Amino acid sequence: MNFYLETMRMGLWNLRLHLLRSCLTSLGIILGVAAVILMVSIGEGNKQAALRDIQELGANNIIVRSQRPPESTSVGSQRRSFLVKYGLLDEDLSRIHKFIPDALQVIPLKTVGSEVSYEHQRITSQTYGTLPELGEVLNLNIAEGRYLSPQDQELRRPVAVIGHRVAEQFFRLENPIGKEIRIDRRVFTVVGVLGPVGLSGGAGGALVGRDLNLDVHIPLGTAESEFGDVVVRRVSGSFSGEQIRYSEIYVTVDSSDEVIATSERIRKIMDASHADRGDVELIVPWELLENVKRTTFAMNLLLTSIAAISLLVGGIGIMNIMLASVIERTREIGIRRALGATRKHIVSQFLVETGTLSAVGGLLGIILGVSLSIAVARVLPWLLQQPAFKRMIETEIAFETQITPWSIIVSFLVASLTGLVFGIYPAIVASKQDPIVALRHE
Repeated sequence: MNFYLETMRMGLWNLRLHLLRSCLTSLGIILGVAAVILMVSIGEGNKQAALRDIQELGANNIIVRSQRPPESTSVGSQRRSFLVKYGLLDEDLSRIHKFIPDALQVIPLKTVGSEVSYEHQRITSQTYGTLPELGEVLNLNIAEGRYLSPQDQELRRPVAVIGHRVAEQFFRLENPIGKEIRIDRRVFTVVGVLGPVGLSGGAGGALVGRDLNLDVHIPLGTAESEFGDVVVRRVSGSFSGEQIRYSEIYVTVDSSDEVIATSERIRKIMDASHADRGDVELIVPWELLENVKRTTFAMNLLLTSIAAISLLVGGIGIMNIMLASVIERTREIGIRRALGATRKHIVSQFLVETGTLSAVGGLLGIILGVSLSIAVARVLPWLLQQPAFKRMIETEIAFETQITPWSIIVSFLVASLTGLVFGIYPAIVASKQDPIVALRHE
């Protein structure tokens, strides 16, 4: 025991004698560990943000959506007045009810209106007639007021629940509850405001294809009686008309284990009447969840591999310095051998020094990596909001990091192992020094 303690004391003393060189030698390890922790935290943060966005749609939901067929898009490019009929019909809704009896909820959505206005402010309509159960299906958070009720649906009341950004734009300095907005020329009373939904960007936003914070929800019965099935879009003096019975149908199953099988059954039901028209698509959030997990795992692996190169460089740096130290301390090695030190003693001394360098570098790297991860998550969003950066970056960037314990443990162990591995060769070289030759070395 005394041998090991004395060897460790001498190794630490030698490192202290050349403090600046020791710090510079361990710099590669410090930066390597910090890079690994930072890269993993960025990748994990982005993964969790994407998964959270998708889960807000409901991992147990299947979305059947009407989509404009390709031939209709080409006609629309000719800038003429026309009416295109496509998408989901009552027959499709009935088939889903009939052939998917184990579905917990089947909720249709109907697109209505061309614009929503309040006093002199106007926005392009994202108004949907739907059933009160949609709030439960999508886990909608109500910031103010209430959501649609069964009585609203039965009595076909002219009431509306508006999205977070709609409320911010129309009612910045007043309470929106009880106020009247117009959807086209129809007057609706605001009864509720949805809480902010984090789907305006990222994986979730790409999935739904719109910002849910701009949605306006009204009872489905009211939408049918007030607007019918034709939606008119006016653009620069011309108009395009779309006749759509239902824009979306949400199907909710009991558990995530049933999602894939149920989605295949729904796909076959839709193909029976829409395969040749291409006007219906199926969106399965659970599939996207799995894809995001696989993609982010591969990305994390790539980022970690790139960052691990710094550890390799740090290990090479330690080996170079220790080889130079062997030459520099040749006379010291000769004296120790002449006084009875064995090769094992010499190897142990050099391994203690390289192990200490890599371990201390690993600890400092952990501190630096965790600090950078916290700083990036807090400082970068603030920095991107500054006018100078806003002019260069026009789009909003959401940045999130999440520190994972395994990245800290693995990077420290790899850093310590790297130091030992790259310290073995210089230690062996030192131990093989001939005592007589070493004593004569100047």
